[in-house]
Amino acid sequence: MVVRGVRAAVLATVGRPLEIRTDVEVEHPRAGEVLVRVVASGVCHSDLSARSGVMMMPTPVVLGHEGAGVVEAVGDGVTTVAPGDHVLVSWVPQCGECYLCVRGEGHLCDRAAVTMATGGLLDGTTRLRSAGAPLHQMAASGTFAELAVVPESGTVALPRDLDLTLAAVLGCSVLTGVGAALNTARIRPGDTVAVLGCGGVGLNVVQGARIAGAGEIVAVDTNPAKLRLATTFGATATVDASATDAVGGVMSLTGQRGADFVFEVVGAARTIDQAVTMTRRGGHTVLVGIPAMDVTVAVPAFLGLVLAGKTISGCWYGSSNVHVDVPRLVRLYREGRLLLDELVSRTIGLDDVDAALDEMHRGGDLARSVVEHARPGGYR
Repeated sequence: MVVRGVRAAVLATVGRPLEIRTDVEVEHPRAGEVLVRVVASGVCHSDLSARSGVMMMPTPVVLGHEGAGVVEAVGDGVTTVAPGDHVLVSWVPQCGECYLCVRGEGHLCDRAAVTMATGGLLDGTTRLRSAGAPLHQMAASGTFAELAVVPESGTVALPRDLDLTLAAVLGCSVLTGVGAALNTARIRPGDTVAVLGCGGVGLNVVQGARIAGAGEIVAVDTNPAKLRLATTFGATATVDASATDAVGGVMSLTGQRGADFVFEVVGAARTIDQAVTMTRRGGHTVLVGIPAMDVTVAVPAFLGLVLAGKTISGCWYGSSNVHVDVPRLVRLYREGRLLLDELVSRTIGLDDVDAALDEMHRGGDLARSVVEHARPGGYR
């Protein structure tokens, strides 16, 4: 069975605006797969990276990977969700069986990596067609479409009373940012933290550090509006990098010692260098932002690492186990410790996705724009 006439935002050519197509055909799920009616999808910087070519994937492709919705149908063998269930879509479908999953590193799942390269599902194929040709989907998700077929392991059941518009942002920005603080860095009470870049993910690093009990949290950005947002999420001090030297500002706030943990959430060579420099001796630099393929980390091996005792690590998807971390995040939200309402700056229609990406490219003031598929176009 095939569902026809599905609307989706499609990247047909890298560097060009997304196309809103109304002719998308969606197959019913095969064994181990789930058909989700997408209710809401966050607009993430990774979508912008895909449009610009920084993050490479096959085209044409339905973008969107931060979503939540309602299960419409399931394929053979699916046992963890059923039609009518509310679910989060995870863009790293963790198989639970490969070497890395068994070691508790499901965020690096070998089988999930296939989906990034092929623009398909776990078997490398897609369930979508448009204009008579196969249509890829971003990260086994493609949540900029009204319907998405995803792996069963890429769904996490949600409480029925949780607003799906809020739940959508859990799927990437919250899991990545909060996970970077709690899982990758494992911040301890009293630690000093600096966060370079206060977009959607960076704000969640800030609140992850607050949840972990960090003593000082310094937010660094060039946009004063985002720095104000960072204080809402838990920053105890801010550095406006458009007006002062970022490294000097953080060093001044930490008694010239540097921060215990520094998170780079921009993905630029300059801010990566700054992050390493403002990390104290014995401290930990965590690279969260997605850089271009040609960006490298250059640190003097002896003076910068061995003698300084510093650690530099990458962070993919907040080192998260979605089946453990999503329920924990929902619990933290219900306890009032995790901010979700404040992350959703506005809801938009599918027709406005490209404009939201343009605004993100310009460095706008918003934390997150969220597409609501049931809502007609236009910002509110």
